[in-house]
Amino acid sequence: MKQNIIILGTQWGDEGKGKIVDCLTDRVGAVVRFQGGHNAGHTLVIGGKKTVLHLIPSGVLHDGVKCFIGNGVVLSLDALDREVRELNDAGVPALERLFISESCPLILPTHVALDLARERDKGGEAIGTTGRGIGPAYEDKVARRAVHFGAFQDREYGESRLRALIEWHNFLLVERHGLDAFDADEIVEQQFALFDAFKSQCVDVARELNTLRQAGERVLFEGAQGTLLDVDHGTYPFVTSSNTTAGGVGAGCGVGPRHIDYVLGVVKAYTTRVGAGPFPTELFDDTGARLAERGHEFGATTGRARRCGWFDVVFMRQVIALNSIDGLVMTKLDVLDGLESLDICVSYTDANGATVDWPPGTLQDFQACKPVYESLPGWHETTEGITEWDALPENARAYVSRLQELLGVSIDIVSTGPERSANIVLRDPLD
Repeated sequence: MKQNIIILGTQWGDEGKGKIVDCLTDRVGAVVRFQGGHNAGHTLVIGGKKTVLHLIPSGVLHDGVKCFIGNGVVLSLDALDREVRELNDAGVPALERLFISESCPLILPTHVALDLARERDKGGEAIGTTGRGIGPAYEDKVARRAVHFGAFQDREYGESRLRALIEWHNFLLVERHGLDAFDADEIVEQQFALFDAFKSQCVDVARELNTLRQAGERVLFEGAQGTLLDVDHGTYPFVTSSNTTAGGVGAGCGVGPRHIDYVLGVVKAYTTRVGAGPFPTELFDDTGARLAERGHEFGATTGRARRCGWFDVVFMRQVIALNSIDGLVMTKLDVLDGLESLDICVSYTDANGATVDWPPGTLQDFQACKPVYESLPGWHETTEGITEWDALPENARAYVSRLQELLGVSIDIVSTGPERSANIVLRDPLD
């Protein structure tokens, strides 16, 4: 039995991971977030009702499933409080299902202020962060200044850590960015009040997951963002501040690599990207605008428009290798309905005119690459909501089969719409 399964994004995020986690959660005991923060946005559509999650794992809508936030997540207690309240208002008892690592670094209002100030000061060279304090919080973690969620269990210790960090942030905000300082007393009281609301959820996640493994329970590990935003392996510096690849699971929640049984990558039938950075197959024409409109390509967290382009096999080869991907879920096939032809990027031409079948290692070389396309005929029939392979238009089946051939990895599931039930299961990833 596949007991521990990783589900992660294989592009620049927004691939539809939340839906897939939700679809598979009815057969698992727990779902775990292992990196990122509330800069992520996972949208679930069930019976026409939309739920958007940012911090809480996508399994929260299922009874009897434990939802863990691992130590690799930077945690805004204020954002978590809002999300829990929204779920409660929708009839979802989030706190009964939620557990939080005592080692989660906290995001403070001063982290947010620093994030926004840095992006403002960079002007045209801004990275395009979500402005939610994620990067500064990870900086403090690495610099060993961070305040952990569990530190608040001891008021004196937690407050001393908190005040020291606020003092440092205020120095940067005033002296470096010319902004006003924050009131330390106000932040201290706010953070301890929020901790009181969640202190019953404070656990040792690594220990809890080990107990579940020994009991034979299945666990899904839910990635945020996508592989090409990984701080080590993505299109640096236009990346997020955490490890979004499968390797981030061990560090982000305390599960050993030998205990991972399957890695399921989620990939769109085309490519999108939010924010700045290289994007070889980006479309600037009517087709790109059509993909954005039909695919509702706006960020679930920020509302920012996503850049759209053709499917890129070149970087997917690297992504599959980096994550040891066993199978793929292809989402948003229905968005391609009605196009006369579809292009697939099968290689790049670099600045010297040479053919490249693996992404270059430097940003400069990557930005200089031009896509080389293979074209396939499109289809005019609708694929939305189809749940049987044979019911797909012939050209749609040919498109999926060709991508599977080029990638050398099985496509386990094809998603044909946002609804939980709109899937074609070709191979059960949990079987």
